Amino acid sequence: MDLLRLNSRVETSWKKKWQKLIFETQTLIHLNPAGSNIARVKLINNHTQSNKMIETKNLSKIFRTDEVETTALNRVSFQVEEGEFVAVMGPSGCGKSTLLNLLGLIDNPTSGQLLFLDSEVSAFREKQRANLRKRNIGFVFQNFNLIDELNVFENVELPLIYLGIGKSERKQKVHQVLERMQIMHRRNHFPLQLSGGQQQRVAVARAVVANPKLILADEPTGNLDSANGEEVMMLLSQLNESGTTIIMVTHSQHDATYAKRIIHLFDGQIVTENFAAKT
Repeated sequence: MDLLRLNSRVETSWKKKWQKLIFETQTLIHLNPAGSNIARVKLINNHTQSNKMIETKNLSKIFRTDEVETTALNRVSFQVEEGEFVAVMGPSGCGKSTLLNLLGLIDNPTSGQLLFLDSEVSAFREKQRANLRKRNIGFVFQNFNLIDELNVFENVELPLIYLGIGKSERKQKVHQVLERMQIMHRRNHFPLQLSGGQQQRVAVARAVVANPKLILADEPTGNLDSANGEEVMMLLSQLNESGTTIIMVTHSQHDATYAKRIIHLFDGQIVTENFAAKT
């Protein structure tokens, strides 16, 4: 099995896992105060001092089958400051999806370190990673991943329910973010009644309603026409200008110009980094 085929399988697998992790119906996780990593989880959730959002040190991920061992990421080291907008680019199979998977705390690396707000999290157990995700990370997907059976308001409200936020506060927060995304007039509509651009606006609203520190965006304009794609990129740019850190995987050179920095991956390694400016 070659690298391209293996990474295609990995990409499908982690997207399904993200959907399950984000939308699964579960109560808010309460970790055992005696656990060895609890202090670090609390430190991250209450963090206010560091300017460094993400740092990787020699981060590697190896996938093994009975037939082959494939290195999807090979000793990747970089950092992302709070408030940055970083684009990750590269050909299919280069490790972009695997990197986003690790940064989103969906999987653990094979080796190396992953620091989130200066705390080492690469060895966290799944419950600890889930607690961190819900409180700190928002996700925007290429395929929107809205729940068809829920209307716009209910889709956006969902992360707040999982965080245990009360009904009246949820309503206030959802209304505020729908107004901000200019989709309030569609709050009672269902996803299939919306255009692609409107669905992605709802997806962005859902990603930011809990005020996450970090947004991970996977090809956010990949299923949109140029006009709607431009609107979504403007929304992400505005969120970044208001202080939200964004890491975006994209094949689009145009979309990458909205980022402040572009990281290029090839064969699981960073080959170049450069600053970008909107033209």
